[in-house]
Amino acid sequence: MYNVATEEIFNDGQLIFGEGDSGDWIYVIESGSVELSKVVGEKKIIIEILKTGDIFGELSFITKSPRTASATALGETKIGIIDRKYLDREFNKLSGSFQKILKTLSYRLNKTTQIAAKTKLRRKAPRAQKVVALSFRSTEGLVKAYTENMCSNGLFINMPTPMPEGEELMLDLHMPESPRTLKIECRVAWRRTETDDSVRYPIGMGVEFTKVSDEDKKLLNKELSKVGLAME
Repeated sequence: MYNVATEEIFNDGQLIFGEGDSGDWIYVIESGSVELSKVVGEKKIIIEILKTGDIFGELSFITKSPRTASATALGETKIGIIDRKYLDREFNKLSGSFQKILKTLSYRLNKTTQIAAKTKLRRKAPRAQKVVALSFRSTEGLVKAYTENMCSNGLFINMPTPMPEGEELMLDLHMPESPRTLKIECRVAWRRTETDDSVRYPIGMGVEFTKVSDEDKKLLNKELSKVGLAME
C-alpha cells in the first residue's frame, strides 16, 4: 500500500521521536501500537493510540516544522518508514494551490490538537460554576478580575490580556462568605487569546494552584463542598 524504504523494530516504551524534534519522515505501523502524546504545562496528555495500518508524522512532512507530538511504541512495534523520494515526488505532482491547501489544513489540525490537549488537562477535575472576585499583580500592576469556573486544583480567570503560560502569580481570592481573603500561589497552565464564542469560551487564562496554606485550604474546601467538590 505504501512505498516503504526501510523498517525498524521498537520495544515497549521506546521513543520513536519526541515533541519538538526535527525530521519530516512519515511512518506506517506494520504491527503493534503507537502512543501520540504532548506535554502541556508539566503534564503528559495522551492524544491518540494508533494501531496497525495507521500513519503518523505527516504534519512535519507537509509543514516542514518540528514534531508536534511525541510518538512512543506500545509493546513491540514494527514501523515502516515511507520512502522520502516517493513522498517528495508525489507531493510535488500537486499544484501549488493544492499544496497550500494541505499546508493550511495541517496547521489548523495542529492548532486543534493543541487545544484538545489543553482541554483534557484543564477538564481533568470536575468544575463548579461559581462567581468569585479575585485580584493579583502582573507586569501591568494590580489586576482585578473574576472567575465563574473553578475546581479543586485551579480556576479560569476572565481577562482581556492573559499572562504567558508558566507565569507564576499570587492570587487573592475573595470568597463571598469567607472571613478573609485567601492567598494562593498559582501558575498559568493555559491561555485563550481569541475566541469565536465569547460566552462559552471567553478570553482569559486557566491557572493551577501550586501552594495553598492549610488554613486557606480549609476555607476553600468549605466553599467547594457546597457544590460537591473538595481539594485533596
